[in-house]
Amino acid sequence: MTQHYDLIAIGGGSGGLSVAERAARYGKKCAVIEKGPLGGTCVNVGCVPKKVMWFGASIAHTLEEAAGYGFSLSAVDFDWAHLKRVRDEYVQGINDWYHTYLADSGISEIVGTARFVDARTVEVAGERYSADHIVIAPGGEPTLPDTEGAQLGITSDGFFSLETLPKRVAVVGSGYIAVELAGMLNALGSDVTMLLRREHLLRNFDAMLRESLMEEMLGDGIDILARTQVRRVVRESDDCLSIECENGQRLEGFDVLIWAIGRRPLTAGLELGAAGVETDAHGYITTDKFQQTNVSGIYAIGDVTGQAQLTPVAIAAGRRLSDRLFGGMDERHLPYSNIPTVVFSHPPIGTVGLTESEARATHGEAVKIYQTRFTAMYNAFTERQQKTAMKLVTVGAQEKVVGCHIIGPGADEMLQGFAVAIRMGATKQDLDDTVAIHPTSSEELVTMR
Repeated sequence: MTQHYDLIAIGGGSGGLSVAERAARYGKKCAVIEKGPLGGTCVNVGCVPKKVMWFGASIAHTLEEAAGYGFSLSAVDFDWAHLKRVRDEYVQGINDWYHTYLADSGISEIVGTARFVDARTVEVAGERYSADHIVIAPGGEPTLPDTEGAQLGITSDGFFSLETLPKRVAVVGSGYIAVELAGMLNALGSDVTMLLRREHLLRNFDAMLRESLMEEMLGDGIDILARTQVRRVVRESDDCLSIECENGQRLEGFDVLIWAIGRRPLTAGLELGAAGVETDAHGYITTDKFQQTNVSGIYAIGDVTGQAQLTPVAIAAGRRLSDRLFGGMDERHLPYSNIPTVVFSHPPIGTVGLTESEARATHGEAVKIYQTRFTAMYNAFTERQQKTAMKLVTVGAQEKVVGCHIIGPGADEMLQGFAVAIRMGATKQDLDDTVAIHPTSSEELVTMR
């Protein structure tokens, strides 16, 4: 017999859990279907374990810089196995908590892989479940290229399974995952080479951020090879890989190769056709601003839509969807503009709004830029003279702030408040009229001329 629910979420990641939890608060009967660990990519092989590793890498930098403040450290040993163990225990604790969270919320947890039978019914392990509303939120997964020997490398998922710190690593990719993994490994002691298909890191980010990060990573000893396409990967021995490039270059002696070239939606196997749900050429599910697919009563949120693939975006979209469906908020939805994001590089990047080039393409001569570059007080005494750079992008006679871009220590924490101000329509004068907190790097954003 088919069990019926008010709402079923396919996927127990950030989006699926959030939409079901909010619906349950409205007294609705909900279920979450998940075949793997609860929490999705973010908790298990993404944001959470990544941030733990980033903290470790940041401590490594601090130990290097301690001499500038008068500390003498005779020997520093790093135990990768210890960090991995405590990280995995932390993640497991979150996984365990989610089971209690679902039970306490009155949400059914269905373990297995879902496939559509029709527009109101899904099947899991031979059992059928129907719902008035079905939310597709299975997330995504990293991809491997169609390159000979590609299977000899690992993806970002594989990074979290490494039992030992690799001595020499090649990271293929130029996006935020690539720069984060490269920076962590470099700080913790690996010899890192990055291979970029094109000229720049983070090509969709503001030029100031791209250029500043490239300079810092090169200064940290990371070898960055631009316009380098991998042709073939070869195993030299049991623990050594070689990379042959399209330009004829051969790179040898790597014990780990990490592919960080993109992700794809986990739509295969869902039998979307049985429900009539349409996808684009890359398998992403298209929706309107209300997360509605082309089929009434079926919605999609999170990475599977291909829009702003960030955990807080999936959470916000899911909660707003349930507010609209069950909370009487007919126009409630998530605007996909002015979404702040942080790249946990070394140093970190915080960015929100339009880049300078995007603003000029839309607003032309109405754009005015304010920017600064300096050595933060902390780095005044360290051998590693890391730079901080900031840019405000403004538009019009009132100089409305439409973009804020920061790279430097603390950028990850200082951006949130400025993102609120930009979302509320702050002008440059509003920032100028705000009393600065001194001495901080963030005060530069309210004193910039």
